[in-house]
Amino acid sequence: MSDNENISAIAAAPELGDKEALEQQLKDQLDHLESLQQKFGADALTQARAQLDIAETMAGLERGQEAWSLARGAFDLFLNDENWQDAVEACEVLYQCDQPASIPALGMGVWLAVTFPVKMQTSYVMLEHIVDETPNSADGGAVAAMVAHYIADLRAEDDKARANMQFLTVNLLGRVAKRHSDVNDQAGLDFWIEKLELNNQDKLFSRFSLIINAIVGDQWWFDRDELRKKIPD
Repeated sequence: MSDNENISAIAAAPELGDKEALEQQLKDQLDHLESLQQKFGADALTQARAQLDIAETMAGLERGQEAWSLARGAFDLFLNDENWQDAVEACEVLYQCDQPASIPALGMGVWLAVTFPVKMQTSYVMLEHIVDETPNSADGGAVAAMVAHYIADLRAEDDKARANMQFLTVNLLGRVAKRHSDVNDQAGLDFWIEKLELNNQDKLFSRFSLIINAIVGDQWWFDRDELRKKIPD
């Protein structure tokens, strides 16, 4: 074997190991789901959570079509149960499936994450996906990053959690500002935020709504007006 072939084999080894680990994880998860299904009185939501775990592993193995079916079914159960956290996580897995409706699924998941009090870390991940999917020159990434920043402030459990999350959101804002307008310092960031009116919450969330509508289009799986009635006081 040549030196180049040796290098290629070494480089491929971690990927192979990761795949084998995921395949073993999938086998264990399938066995777990089967045991739940055979258990008398097994909770449907517990089974749905197991399905979602399987779907996430399948997505990692690039078995997106199979993963989609499992995650989509789990999403419906979570939504009907008003389990907003798991519903958003299901949308995140559906996004990972890389299927035709994955981007609309991301948009719906972001809408749920912003509308309902899910974990801030989950909301951040979903909004970061919007940033990643937005062209550098478009304002959509800036809006998503600023929404993440506001939510980090609103939902933090304490000052430490707020500081930790805002460290991430400020860095996300800085990354978006850099690619959008070549902003390199705090003064430039402050000016950029003001110029784009990202510090006007009413305008920000109005623009955010337009972005989500553009992402999802006519593919909504639920009635938003009905769900808004379930927003906690």
